[in-house]
Amino acid sequence: MMAEFKVTPWDVEGMVDYDKLIKEFGTQPLTDDLLEKTAVLTKSELPIYFRRRFFFSHRDYDLVLKDYEEGKGFFLYTGRGPSGPMHIGHIIPFFATKWLQEKFGVNLYVQITDDEKFLFKPNLSFEDTKKWAYDNILDIIAVGFDPDKTFIFQDSEFTKIYEMAIPIAKKVTYSMAKAVFGFTEQSKIGMIFYPAIQAAPTFFEKRRCLIPAAIDQDPYWRIQRDFAESLGYYKTAALHSKFVPPLTGLEGKMSASKSETAVYLTDDPEEAGKKIWKFALTGGQPTLKEQREKGGNPEKCVVFKWLEIFFEPNDKALLERYHACKSGALLCGECKRYLIKKVQKFLKEHQKRREKAKDEIEKFKYTSELAREQWDKAIPEPLRR
Repeated sequence: MMAEFKVTPWDVEGMVDYDKLIKEFGTQPLTDDLLEKTAVLTKSELPIYFRRRFFFSHRDYDLVLKDYEEGKGFFLYTGRGPSGPMHIGHIIPFFATKWLQEKFGVNLYVQITDDEKFLFKPNLSFEDTKKWAYDNILDIIAVGFDPDKTFIFQDSEFTKIYEMAIPIAKKVTYSMAKAVFGFTEQSKIGMIFYPAIQAAPTFFEKRRCLIPAAIDQDPYWRIQRDFAESLGYYKTAALHSKFVPPLTGLEGKMSASKSETAVYLTDDPEEAGKKIWKFALTGGQPTLKEQREKGGNPEKCVVFKWLEIFFEPNDKALLERYHACKSGALLCGECKRYLIKKVQKFLKEHQKRREKAKDEIEKFKYTSELAREQWDKAIPEPLRR
């Protein structure tokens, strides 16, 4: 019998049953029909994030595709809470978001919630979260978004977000927020108000908003859907991803605060390789002899799961690896070495792009076409003259 698991915007524990989570959260499974329609509308082969069901659940994605088909369009919104360095688990949904932006040709808004992390993380100062904001933005830019269709903004800088949150805050009662987020009498008042700020970007355009993100963030959008139409906007749509497992096992998710569970995007490639070799859990047998005789278990192997989610895009090669593991022809050490090479190659390429991002950060935050449009809206009319 599967042990109980926990999924909230702040904690993920245990072995997550994603079918059960769909029922608990009241979402819909991402069906073959929706994926096929996505491929038809984009005239593209689906990336592995969708092909292999790393994204597995949705809210109103069918309506997003319908809006696009009818020429109404939509826009994308996602974000990052800057409380430390980003790791591989953080960046994968951004690659999926990039694919959606590129194939549908839509705008993307990336909220950097330096205020939220200050409020929710007792050990972080506001200066800490601002520092991490800059660091994390470099990783996000390195993914390769279209600068003229992307606006990356920090809550502490783009104060227009507060003005937009006020009408939302008037709609959300404390009992609603408490029921969704589990607030208590000890919760800081800034924490209680924050869901209004996180919902505000869903109203940046008078079109349907699509949010690709891990499913633990769904409560923020669930609450938005209760009042959006009363403010004259669409209920936000969402695509939910699973969690990238930590190196140490398949329970929970990779944690930025536990270095042995994660490969950070700024890790030295050689050190990352050593970390994978030391900590990555495999589905192998106790001895080489038993492995040859009984075979391994890729379903219980973190190494195979990382290849499946991100590092082995070739479906045929992945399937061959799966059967070789099951038959005992492939040993765990060989598989680890294969993953290490893939991860090291990715880190080297990402870090080169990250370095170049230092020259692009102003464009994404202030001077690109979409950024200028949003900042112009944020400046009071008399000050524009």
